[in-house]
Amino acid sequence: MSDLSANLAPYACDPSKTRGRLVDEPESPTRSCFQRDRDRVIHSGAFRRLQYKTQVFVYHEGDHFRTRLTHSLEVAQIARSISRTLRLNEDLAEAIALAHDLGHTPFGHAGEDVLGEMMAPFGGFDHNEQTFRIIADLEHRYARFRGLNLTWETLEGVVKHNGPLSGPNAGEKERAKGGAGRFITEFCKGFDLEVDSFAGAEAQVAALADDIAYNNHDIDDGLRAGLFTIEDLHEIPLVGPMFAFVAETYPGIDETSLIHESVRRLIDRMVNDLLEETRRRLESAAPQCSADVRALDHPIVAFSEEMRENERVLRSFLFSRMYRHERVMRMTSEVKVVARDLFRHYQANPSALPDQWRDETGSLDDTGAARLIADYIAGMTDRFAMQEHAKLIG
Repeated sequence: MSDLSANLAPYACDPSKTRGRLVDEPESPTRSCFQRDRDRVIHSGAFRRLQYKTQVFVYHEGDHFRTRLTHSLEVAQIARSISRTLRLNEDLAEAIALAHDLGHTPFGHAGEDVLGEMMAPFGGFDHNEQTFRIIADLEHRYARFRGLNLTWETLEGVVKHNGPLSGPNAGEKERAKGGAGRFITEFCKGFDLEVDSFAGAEAQVAALADDIAYNNHDIDDGLRAGLFTIEDLHEIPLVGPMFAFVAETYPGIDETSLIHESVRRLIDRMVNDLLEETRRRLESAAPQCSADVRALDHPIVAFSEEMRENERVLRSFLFSRMYRHERVMRMTSEVKVVARDLFRHYQANPSALPDQWRDETGSLDDTGAARLIADYIAGMTDRFAMQEHAKLIG
């Protein structure tokens, strides 16, 4: 443990200085506290279910498209690589990266939209808060506590990996939501995650590793699915020139290899831009400990202004040409019907819920029962939701 800490930068999160867990536990003689957090995430039921949860394409549309599980693994790999170079804690960055999508519903954002609609009278639904509820409460695997009892640093990183949830430095989305959700706010009364400040550098790395992974792999999946062509990418800054460079470097290269060679170079370019900009910010801010990183009024891990603009243009392209493609929208409409039907059916027929869920509904008011139904549906895989819809509704 001491050797590991000695290799960390002063601004990294040191496992020997963790703020601990909500429920105290003896330390492991062979693993740091952040390694244990990572392992608990990997062994959770919610993590296994990501295998059959939509990234963009519903699971049965093809075996080669990303799922939430493969996406999370790719994010973790990028986060570890960046953290190693910056001498941050790789295990903490990996734990946050692996946990960041646990709260996603079946059918991706389509499922979340439906649960948001159905839960509007009952406190709403947000996949980021659902992720936190899973790791802090809904996973029932341990005898002494609910949830996974992760360290303060991992919980903080999951909650704030996209920035503060409230206060002057909160982003537009967070301000629009009204700050931290009800569950996070209540949790913080007993274990304050300081939602007004930025998270540690490892969580910031995990957040941008997420952006790098899904932007580039959506290019790969979109091309593979035939939603757009390589020629369509020619006008996109950074992306078009990179495809042109690879095609010129390897005349006659087949399309599959062209896509792979281009995408891996794009990932490398974005990672190196992040490293360069982050080093510049570290030199300017000169943080001497992880608390100094949290005390800043801006993130310490970031892309350059040019890369942020390149990313904005790429996201706009993917939004219009992929996420709003007729084929994707048609499937989105179909799966929204499935999610909406299931919610209404369980509301009207609580006896259709599995035993352990049904037993709880009898003691709950309408809001509590609706939240329980949302928890149940949110935990479903695409495949299970479709099977349940066919069985219960037809």
